[in-house]
Amino acid sequence: MAHPFVETKEMTVGYRGVPLIRDIALRVHRGEILTLIGPNGSGKSTILKSLIRQLALIGGTVYLDGKSLQTLPERDLARTMSVLLTEHVRPELMTCWDVAAAGRYPYTGRLGLLSDEDRAKVDEALALVGADELADRDFSCISDGQRQRVLLARAICQEPEVIVLDEPTSFLDIRYKLELLTVLKQLVREKQVAVILSLHEIDLAQKLSDRLICVHNGRIERCGTPEQVFTGDYIRTLYDLERGTYNEQFGSLELERVTGEPRVFVIGGGGSGTALYRRLQRRGIPF
Repeated sequence: MAHPFVETKEMTVGYRGVPLIRDIALRVHRGEILTLIGPNGSGKSTILKSLIRQLALIGGTVYLDGKSLQTLPERDLARTMSVLLTEHVRPELMTCWDVAAAGRYPYTGRLGLLSDEDRAKVDEALALVGADELADRDFSCISDGQRQRVLLARAICQEPEVIVLDEPTSFLDIRYKLELLTVLKQLVREKQVAVILSLHEIDLAQKLSDRLICVHNGRIERCGTPEQVFTGDYIRTLYDLERGTYNEQFGSLELERVTGEPRVFVIGGGGSGTALYRRLQRRGIPF
């Protein structure tokens, strides 16, 4: 098998020299999606920010296509890796087209002049994420969800070999969550891009990911395919669930069961009783 496009060895991350997570071994191949999941504050964003050189490593090395990330010139890194973080970007007096076009600047000369080919790639990226109708809008006057799509277009404009995203679906409604993840899957399949992202929506992570890394209690607690990770009620342990549960078969969060002596006996199969179970639960009827 080809060597990983992104690989870490003995990677230790943290802040101001204080380790948060030690000895991270992370491997992502071209055409693969790796997703980080885990509770808030577990260190997912810290790992991603360390991967993209926003935070200095406390220990270890990150390799990009076999080369140490720390030694890559900024221009070479910008042509290889695109980044989409959760921080709000507030450019002044820029249209959405201008923001997306910023992804082409690693390929322009010192004057930053865009060619006809560059402009065509910007239009193509905006259309791909369903944001072409926003091209002439002021970026500061659109919704968070629309901004997220424009920023993804900017990342696509860089023609990267790896894309790093931190909670990219956080501000999106159901339609645009699915569209954004479909675009990522399309890039992975058609252009063999490597994708590393964090997600709060574990149901989407279960359906989307080729591999997952579970971050919990200051360490990488589990790593594997969705079939390896979503087993044995592990998600309850990962998120320290006390009320309710996660149904790994259906990929759904479920409220805790109604306590008390059962008043109804339901026979169901193949999901046929699910709607009735939830209706009884909403009415507080033990079954």
